[in-house]
Amino acid sequence: GVGMIAAGQCDVVVAGGVELMSDVPIRHSRKMRKTMLTLNRAKSLGQKLSLISKIRPDYFTPELPAVAEFSTSETMGHSADRLAAAFGVSRLEQDEYALRSHTLAKKAQDEGLLQDVVPFKVPGKDTVTKDNGIRPSSMEQMGKLKPAFVKPYGTVTAANSSFLTDGASAMLIMSEEKALAMGYKPKAYLRDFVYVSQDPKDQLLLGPTYATPKVLEKAGLSLSDIDVFEFHEAFAGQILANLKAMDSDWFAQNYMGRKSKVGAPPLDKFNTWGGSLSLGHPFGATGCRLVITAAHRLKKEGGQYGLVAACAAGGQGHAMIVELYPQ
Repeated sequence: GVGMIAAGQCDVVVAGGVELMSDVPIRHSRKMRKTMLTLNRAKSLGQKLSLISKIRPDYFTPELPAVAEFSTSETMGHSADRLAAAFGVSRLEQDEYALRSHTLAKKAQDEGLLQDVVPFKVPGKDTVTKDNGIRPSSMEQMGKLKPAFVKPYGTVTAANSSFLTDGASAMLIMSEEKALAMGYKPKAYLRDFVYVSQDPKDQLLLGPTYATPKVLEKAGLSLSDIDVFEFHEAFAGQILANLKAMDSDWFAQNYMGRKSKVGAPPLDKFNTWGGSLSLGHPFGATGCRLVITAAHRLKKEGGQYGLVAACAAGGQGHAMIVELYPQ
């Protein structure tokens, strides 16, 4: 959207996304899909009956839904488990971080800081007025859960992963001149952004590590200039692995072609109103939430610059600099 405005193609853009994880499509097996497509092209009754006669009971077994990487067919949870193991992130560290996310989200919700949620009437159910996935637990309860992906030795569980949820988001983007002419007061500037991509097999979830130093250099800023960090929390292990990678000279030199590390964001500035682990991750809607949360935190905390980053399917990564609009 910002690119279209900068290119003069648009004056005003509404950018948003929606995800309905409670009603995901369930596909037929590959054999059944192939038969149905061939059946659709059959011209005579005889050809159709011949194809139908070849259908076997196992053709009707559906492909169960999974959050899988298209290029590797690997479930993202497996990627998170391998990433956590590669960076030595323990189960205890992951559970502690997940508990932090839920605790901070509950505190922010109780203090009325998550005020941009629009009430929605679910047909046949109550109206949803606030995020309902925030569930602070205890280390003891979280410790009882078994590994969700790599069994029995994995460290990624349901408690330290972002849960699948329904959600939608939208934001209004325009140039400062256009906003003021229309009588709007902007919340924040989008100063700079970058996209990166890595090997989706081994570095699927390391997008923030690769994108952060690039966007800082592009904006002429250093890590210490950033007042607010909002990173997408796909898994606690993914976040902690990124923080360790960002704080490693060895990783910067051997994998990123850099002389030194960019450094890890300080946790007192990092996702302090909770994150995807506690607020949920409706894929298409998370990006707007990250950006708007950064803008709201800058206003609340009196900061100037926010850094938003996320990993994505295909080994992609993204980072952007958000600057508070003068109050």
